[in-house]
This record gives sequence, structure tokens and C-alpha cells, in this order.
Amino acid sequence: MSEPVDWLPDGTPYSPRFGDRYHSENGGLDQARRVFLNGCGLPAAWAGQPQWRILETGFGFGLNFLVTWAAWRADPARPTLLHFVSTEAWPVSAADLLRATSFHPELAPLAEALHRQWWGLLPGVHRLRFDEGRVLLTLYVGDTQAMLRQQNLVVDSIYLDGFSPQRNPESWDLHTLKAVARCCRRGTQLATWTIARAVRDALAQCGFEVTRVPGVPPKRDNLHATYNPRWEPRTTRQPAVAPEPALPGPCIVIGGGIAGAATAASLARRGWHVTVLDQAPEPAAGASALPAGVFAPHVSPDDSVLSRLSRSGIRTTLEQAHWLLSEGVDWAHCGVLEHRTDGTPGLSPDWGQGPGAAWSEPAPPASLAAAQLPPDATACWHHQAGWVRPARLARALLGHPGIQWQGNCAVAQLRRVETPVADGPPAAPVWQALDAQGQLLAEAPTVVIAAGAGSPGLLQHRWPLQPVRGQVSWGEHAAPAAPLLPFIPFPANGSGNLVPRFPLGDSPQGDQGWVMGSTFERDVQALPPSAADIQAAHATNWAKLQGLLPGIAPQLEPLFVGALQPSASSPPAGAPPALHTWAAVRCTAPDRLPIVGPVDPAHLPGLWVSTAMGARGLTLALLCGELLAARLQGEPLPIDARLAKALGTERLA
Repeated sequence: MSEPVDWLPDGTPYSPRFGDRYHSENGGLDQARRVFLNGCGLPAAWAGQPQWRILETGFGFGLNFLVTWAAWRADPARPTLLHFVSTEAWPVSAADLLRATSFHPELAPLAEALHRQWWGLLPGVHRLRFDEGRVLLTLYVGDTQAMLRQQNLVVDSIYLDGFSPQRNPESWDLHTLKAVARCCRRGTQLATWTIARAVRDALAQCGFEVTRVPGVPPKRDNLHATYNPRWEPRTTRQPAVAPEPALPGPCIVIGGGIAGAATAASLARRGWHVTVLDQAPEPAAGASALPAGVFAPHVSPDDSVLSRLSRSGIRTTLEQAHWLLSEGVDWAHCGVLEHRTDGTPGLSPDWGQGPGAAWSEPAPPASLAAAQLPPDATACWHHQAGWVRPARLARALLGHPGIQWQGNCAVAQLRRVETPVADGPPAAPVWQALDAQGQLLAEAPTVVIAAGAGSPGLLQHRWPLQPVRGQVSWGEHAAPAAPLLPFIPFPANGSGNLVPRFPLGDSPQGDQGWVMGSTFERDVQALPPSAADIQAAHATNWAKLQGLLPGIAPQLEPLFVGALQPSASSPPAGAPPALHTWAAVRCTAPDRLPIVGPVDPAHLPGLWVSTAMGARGLTLALLCGELLAARLQGEPLPIDARLAKALGTERLA
């Protein structure tokens, strides 16, 4: 449940839990601007920087975030990227969030954008994106001290906020401030409205130089502090050999599918100049050429690593699809019905009335009826899910002006060399991408391998990646007035998945297709598949469809039966359209999770990877692109540090 809020007669929000107002009597706007933004020397301090990282303790109604975002927008010298990280143990409801900011009409457009993303805030780390990914809000939902100790975070400014030390002493005690100090670099600026002696002493003990400054009425004084300890601070918990954060520059991405396109787009938004190399003439020629696919969260009663990752991935996919794609043509945020054919409920038992219900819940009767499943079927309804045409998404991601596409470039080898310079010191080493004849295709200090099934060879088979061929069965609807399938307004997944209707062209009213799949043929790489392989794939997909949607499967039975005949031939005139096939090879890691990070920072500096998406590229690839960019640049991570570790290359060392 959301945190309850009382509203005082003057319109000020009040917390029954802490017996305190959420902000000062002047409405909080002056406090946000003068105490926190200006108190940290902003916007002047961030001028011309590639990124700026702010940590706030206590998000509340987000007024400090909105004021900082507005200042960033108004500043012609703003950093390319604004990171705002905030802790919040008790998120308020979306309605209360919007009501609290309605007193400041100049912030209304930003508040409404925040309100639209204020859903599903389960305990953990949530990344919300604004201004097409240039303003990144990372919410740590949980206790401030515990959350900061669990994450690897370095920031440039700190807004030390929250309910008063008398009302909520745990947010201001020495242990919490030590956790805050662990997130600082030498020179990090801190601002707060309280001058409580205990807070001043604790900040000094943690390595801050503390000064009083004139306050914002009704307070006479506020505090400024600079992190400048007399000792050498311990670094955050990083792998034994961690790459130094990189500044934007030239980069090569190998692979033009979803993984490569997502990585290229994440880097280009940060100011990198990205060259994408692919052996095909056009983007998305491999596994991302799937006619249409499903994106949906994974659920498990224990909320496993994959379940948590999938939610972060879905939020990322939804946000970027809204920026880039045409809904109803390229994709649809229509929800997905998951038929749990094994009979297990899947959902966490405590999700019913909390933020988890915004993600998934037991399937309602209307959804079961639309899918022609019995009322007692075990099924989940995923609100944050839908279908997408992957090639359209890949091409849209690659449309950023900072990305250069180079097709017909099959990379056979990577070579690290030092480029000689006639005068002056030697240049930094660069990576060269070479073709099979040894010809140079491109060079840059940083390379990202995102080639899917082509990754193992470029990585010289350093990890045991497994190829998995997948085949889908798909067809065309005969006519809008006489579709092959009854009208189902959403996809279904479980054992395989069905997208019952998607456009084949550029109009939602044009020709429509459907797709069912996929097979999982491990250690099989042959393309194109043989006639016998295609028949076997149709048989597998037909069996999956009968288990997934037994009431709807008979509508497609004539197509599958015809395709499974030993001498299947073209259908006679007037017969339903033929059953088509599509096949590609993906790759997976031994633990079935993607691999994202530096390949070997000690011996192969500048070489990174984002691969092994398996069958979950539509759910996870865009998140992996953001994670790689964050690690490369030393940014706050878009997911919990433990989840990032589960995806990291270090786990395979």
C-alpha cells in the first residue's frame, strides 16, 4: 500500500507516521531552490560537465527533484546527463504526488511526467527516465542506510533531507551519515536545512567540513558541507580490477540487432560517437528479425533474480518504446495473459493490494474468457507487457544522430594496437575491427561486442556460451473481416507465446499477421533449417499452442495439419494462407542470464560485451544497454548492485 498522507487546512501534506510536515510552511519551493540546489552550488557547478550525480535522502513528493530538473532544462551549460538518486522508505500514492505539486504551476509539466511513471514501486531500485533518457531518476525504495550500503554509488552533490531529526532520528544518525559519506568523492558538496548539533558533529566525524550559512525563512541558518576527510577514503566495493570511468568518445559496437542497437543508443545519448558494424546490409537481420515478439515480466513466488531483472527491463523497454515507436503499428502496451500450464500460481502472495499489483495479478475473468480459458485456469495478467516488432525497435534505436551504421561488415578479428604519432607522446591504444582478409573496418579505444550468436567467436570462446536455434510459425490473416483467429486483444504466453494480431506494414488497418513460437533447439546453429527441421518446429509450436490456448488452437488447426503432411504443398485457391516459418540462432550463458560488462579490464582494457540475451532480448536488451553505459562511465547503476553483479562478466571469471 502507498504511504498515507493527511492534508492540513493550508494545503500542506502531513505524515501521520512521523507526525511532521513534508515540507516547510512556505510550500517547499524556496527550500528546494535555495537550500538544496543553490546550497550545492548548482547550477554553476555542473556547467559543461558530461554528467552530474545528485543523491537525496528522502524523496517525499519529489519537489527537490522537480526543481533540479527544471534548473537543468533552463541551463544552456547543463551537463549532457543528469542523475538524481533518491531514497524513500515509504512512497506516497501517485494521486498524492500530483496533488502536492499542483501548488506550483510552473512545475506542472514535469510533475505530470513524474506522475505517469509513478507506479509499481516495490522495494528495491527503480530507474525512471525523462527528456528521452537525459534526466535519470533512480529511486531506492527502502531504508536509506541499508540501501546506500548495498549500492556502489559515487555522487557530486548531496541533498540531505527528510523529516526532522527529532521525528525521524534514524535518517540523521551517525550510521546513516557514514553510508552517505561512502557515496562521496573528495569535494562532494552537501546541503541541508537542519543545524542540529548531532547532525553537525556526525557529518564532521564522517569527513565533511561543515559551515553554517544564512537560512531560508522561517529558519535563520542552514548547513553547507564539503567532503574533504583528513584520511584517504576507502573506495566503494568494486571488483579487484575495475576499469576507470570513461569519458564520451569514439566507440565501436559489433552487432546490429536489439542488443547492439540498445547499447549504441544508450552511449549516443551520453555523447559518444558510435559506429555499428554488422555483417548484414541492414539492421536486425538475425534474431531481431522476428516478425513480432512478446515482452512481459517473469514472475516467481520468491521474486527471483530473473523476476526482478525482468521488471527493470520492462520499465526500460516501455519508456524507450514510448519515445521511439508508433503504438499500434510498431508495438502495443496491451497487457499479456500468462497461462500457467504447470498449475503453479507464480505470483508473490503479498502482491494483492501493494505496488506489485501494478505489474501483475491473477488473471481476471474477462481476460480468461477472451482467451477461451476456463474460469478456474491458473493464469496471470501482466499489465506492463505487450508485443513489439523487434526490427522496428532496432532501427529506431539506431536512428540517433550520434550513431553511424556500417553494414556488410563482417568482423572476423579484434586487434589492440598503439597508433604511432609523428610528434609528441604516443597515442592511447585503440581496438581495430578487421574482416576475414585482415582489412580494417573501424577503430576506436572502446569496443562493445553485442553480436548475439556471433559473440563467442569474437570473444575467442572464453566463456561457454550455448547456441540455441529458435523457429516460429506464423501466418497472415485472410482479411480484416474474416481473421483466422477470433479477436483476442492481447498476446498470451506460458509454454511458448502467441501474438494473435500485429500489422505487417505501416498501418494498423492494413494486412495483419499472427505468430506462435518458439522452439528451443540447443546446440543447433544450422540456417536455414531443413524441410524436416521446419516440419518438426511446426509440430512443436502446434503442441505448445494446444496447451497454451486449447479453446483457440482449433482455429489454426487446418494450417498446422496441412504443414505437417509429408507432402505439404501450396494450398488450393480459396484456401487459408500457408503457414510460414522463421528461424534464427540465439545464444545463452550457463545460468541463462545476459552477460554485460568489461571482458577483461586487466588484459583487454576497452573491450566490453552485452550478449547472451537468449529468448528475453525484448525484455532485457535495452536495460543491458543502459547498464553497460552506466558501468562504462561510472554512473549510478539502473538496477540493484546485486542484480548488476548477477549479469556481470566477473561471474564467469
